[in-house]
Amino acid sequence: MRRGRWATLALGLLRLCLAQANFAPHFFDNGVGSTNGNMALFSLPEDTPVGSHVYTLNGTDPEGDPISYHISFDPSVRSVFSVDPTFGNITLVEELDREREDEIEAIISISDGLNLVAEKVVILVTDANDEAPRFIQEPYVALVPEDIPAGSSIFKVHAVDRDTGSGGSVTYFLQNLHSPFAVDRHSGVLRLQAGATLDYERSRTHYVTVVAKDGGGRLRGADVVFSATTTVTVNVEDVQDTAPVFVGTPYYGYVYEDTLPGSEVLKVVAMDGDRGKPNRILYSLVNGSDGAFEINETSGAISITQSPAQLQREVYELHVQVTEMSPVGSPAAQATVPVTIRIVDLNNHPPTFYGESGPQNRFELSMNEHPPQGEILRGLKITVNDSDQGANAKFNLQLVGPRGIFRVVPQTVLNEAQVTIIVENSAAIDFEKSKVLTFKLLAVEVNTPEKFSSTADVVIQLLDTNDNVPKFDSLYYVARIPENAPGGSSVVAVTAVDPDTGPWGEVKYSIYGTGADLFLIHPSTGLIYTQPWASLDAEATARYNFYVKAEDMEGKYSLAEVFITLLDVNDHPPQFGKSVQKKTMVLGTPVKIEAIDEDAEEPNNLVDYSITHAEPANVFDINAHTGEIWLKNSIRSLDALHNITPGRDCIWSLEVQAKDRGSPSFSTTALLKIDITDAEVRRLRYMKKSNFPGTTNPVSKPKFKPKKSHSSQGLFLHPHYEIALFNLSNMNLHSRVFQGAAQAS
Repeated sequence: MRRGRWATLALGLLRLCLAQANFAPHFFDNGVGSTNGNMALFSLPEDTPVGSHVYTLNGTDPEGDPISYHISFDPSVRSVFSVDPTFGNITLVEELDREREDEIEAIISISDGLNLVAEKVVILVTDANDEAPRFIQEPYVALVPEDIPAGSSIFKVHAVDRDTGSGGSVTYFLQNLHSPFAVDRHSGVLRLQAGATLDYERSRTHYVTVVAKDGGGRLRGADVVFSATTTVTVNVEDVQDTAPVFVGTPYYGYVYEDTLPGSEVLKVVAMDGDRGKPNRILYSLVNGSDGAFEINETSGAISITQSPAQLQREVYELHVQVTEMSPVGSPAAQATVPVTIRIVDLNNHPPTFYGESGPQNRFELSMNEHPPQGEILRGLKITVNDSDQGANAKFNLQLVGPRGIFRVVPQTVLNEAQVTIIVENSAAIDFEKSKVLTFKLLAVEVNTPEKFSSTADVVIQLLDTNDNVPKFDSLYYVARIPENAPGGSSVVAVTAVDPDTGPWGEVKYSIYGTGADLFLIHPSTGLIYTQPWASLDAEATARYNFYVKAEDMEGKYSLAEVFITLLDVNDHPPQFGKSVQKKTMVLGTPVKIEAIDEDAEEPNNLVDYSITHAEPANVFDINAHTGEIWLKNSIRSLDALHNITPGRDCIWSLEVQAKDRGSPSFSTTALLKIDITDAEVRRLRYMKKSNFPGTTNPVSKPKFKPKKSHSSQGLFLHPHYEIALFNLSNMNLHSRVFQGAAQAS
């Protein structure tokens, strides 16, 4: 019984221990290249974007309990990744830089809530081409002698690229392909190109731009190449390779008659052509001095050693030699230069002008205007002289005054010359523009400090010639005269001027042309007037056109055109076409009268019409401009017309006036006889008159009772009537009413 109780207790304890045992979870190890598991041998490119899902932690728990994932870093380093504790997704949260950190240590852990398993992992950061080459040990300055041989190495540049592989390899090249330098693309050694030379005197400094370029690589999915530039300053060092150079050449010196022995005549200056490290310079005379001159070997000053009176030549050609002295005192490069020294007297005589009788400062001449081009003014006898000797007797001649008309020969004189003045612009020598031309002859010494000078006046009196054509003050003349101007009436005066003087300036006028027959011109005054017998008529010819000639005594002439317009005068009254006109008026349609005015122009030939007398007066209207006559609007039928006619007769006389708009005005009056009917009656009349078939008696006779006329003849009036138009003569009205006897029904 006791033993069975202990056995039961032991079995229960065993079951309790087994129930409390829990195995730890663990990561899967999926090997290299896997993106899930325990990050064993995991690597990541440095250009991976922040926020990228880069890996998934993956593991299991033996009991199948829920698991969670964690990642941690040493406190001294950055926390580069974060992990989703449930799904194990690892996200990049910091930028990677292989050049700063090529591997990352982290502790990853997996937990089932009771057990936690942690592992230390190392993530490798792989390279991307994200670095540019960088030159080190800048700035680059090289000092190179100018005589360095072509192909020699000058300097070496060095650039590093912290990328690996092709992205970290660097090659070099020059930005300027036309440089005298070249660079080795692998080593960065800068050399002077084959065939190139350096010259300190031409260029003391060269700036060479070198480009360093990496081999390219991938960055964020694209192929990229980075480069960098630097400047190498090449300072050229001067060497002794250039001969001395004289400054201020050519050299001329002058010795005057009052120069004392030992006086300095001039100084020559030379310097070493190598400006960087110049040598000392010494001067010497090689030849040509004949002992008359000496030179200071250090200053280059040339002095005279004798009195000018003892010198045997007028001009001395010296040769000065300059020699460089090396630092050790030995002669080096040399150069020579010629020096010209002239022996001259004192400049104490100015140039002087002479005439035929001695010194003279005014010369006069008379000549015709417009002489031939190149003609010499032979009437002028001028000589110029300078009594000094050599350079002191050399002077220039010039003519001062209006330019371009004459020129003087010679222009440069030594001692003495005959002065010649030649015509250069014949057109400018014009009597009408200027009767007198005045110039100054100016002589000025050329090479003397004093520049002595003298002047002489040249006065030329011009004589007139017949060189001008008479010229009208206008190319055409326009005149207007009334057509009723009497014969001999003045029309227009023309004016022409000949600027020549004397008989050559007298002008005679004449006219010619098809329109000139009715006109005359005064030969001296230019007044154009009508022929004494001329009768002008604007209605026949309104415009005349002809030419006027202005001519001088030698037949030189010019022309102008004359336009003459006749002004219309109101000399024609309006006239009706016939002395008697008969009009038939159909109700609703006007009749028209017309008068013609034969005047040439408006308003003289414009006609206005009016009714001057009518009984009854309220039957007709007239258009004053067209002459149209119509019944007043109130009369719309024959019955209405009969009602307003006295005694219901329809015959009356109309007095019509035609009046022009001239001043004074003319008018003509006449009588008009009108037959008024309507369209239907007119049609039947026409058919009867034309004897159309069936129209023997087309209209029944009107039923009316003839009425006695108001006239003394006692005639009867028919309701259809006519009005006759008569001309009125001498403004007296003669009218007669023709009354037709009414036919009995």
